[in-house]
Amino acid sequence: MIPTLKDVAERAGVSRSAVSRCFTEGASVSKKMRIKVEKAAAELGYSPNFLARSLTTRRTKLIGLVVSNFKNPFFLQVFDLFTLGLQERGLRPLLVNLSNETDPAHSVQMLRQYSVDGVIVASSTLPQDFAKAFRAAAIPVVHTFGQKSGSPEVHVVGIDNEYCGQMAAQEFLARGYTNVGFLGGPETASSTRDRWQGFATELRKHTNVRASCTYAKAYSFPAGREAMTKLLAEKPAQAYFCADDVISLGALSAMRDAGLRVPQDIGVLGLNDMEIAGWESVNLTTIHQPVEDIVNSSIELIESLLANPDRRPEARTFACRIVERGTLRPRT
Repeated sequence: MIPTLKDVAERAGVSRSAVSRCFTEGASVSKKMRIKVEKAAAELGYSPNFLARSLTTRRTKLIGLVVSNFKNPFFLQVFDLFTLGLQERGLRPLLVNLSNETDPAHSVQMLRQYSVDGVIVASSTLPQDFAKAFRAAAIPVVHTFGQKSGSPEVHVVGIDNEYCGQMAAQEFLARGYTNVGFLGGPETASSTRDRWQGFATELRKHTNVRASCTYAKAYSFPAGREAMTKLLAEKPAQAYFCADDVISLGALSAMRDAGLRVPQDIGVLGLNDMEIAGWESVNLTTIHQPVEDIVNSSIELIESLLANPDRRPEARTFACRIVERGTLRPRT
């Protein structure tokens, strides 16, 4: 039989309410009482049922972690950091796959069924309408990797994607490229649009440089490979800013199958700096996104929202940097 709160109370010689207080965060209980109850619980192998307790406290400590691209290995790192970070704070992540979801209202209904205390939308491809729908339903929400805004309607944590596009353009200019291309993710993704906007705006200042834009069907290896294969069948650019490392990997695969040498014949710049980008066989020059800082800030923000749901929305933006490896020719 699984030991119950009543069993612990009888073993410790205290009331059931005393046992309950010992396992309730912030409850008033003496040190002597806590030691007695914890000793009895350990002897019996008792663990408190937090879901049952939520019926009384009306707090589940469940945080919905909403993601829309499970095929991108970058998010394995994101999942790892979020789940560990939430658990360390006594919160419980509930991973939700919205890859094929188009209706924000349906997402809100689904998360309400689990009585989540808050939601983290960890996606750059889901429109802000999803995060806004949770806020409208009075569910504390943070949009991680969301679009930068000077006056956000929901809490947003991420990077300045437009500035990353400018950084990429400046790197290409510094290396003497005069015919460059942008290979983004889905055209509907705000991250794709902003990265292209920054890239194109910076290059328009230089009339001797030609820039083209292509969109992959998804932030995925097959989509990057397919889009680059089509580009190589025509007259390709000298270098490509692939707006995601996993798209870069697909592009590199297509280039090598076409017999092109990287970076001697063609250059590639990625974005994210996921672990595989540093592997010797990949050696991808990329823009580092400070994922750990972004995740920690998102968790800190959702935790503060649980205490103060009416906190005014803010945007937290983290700086990125170029990581020099081997897929771009040297600076001139």
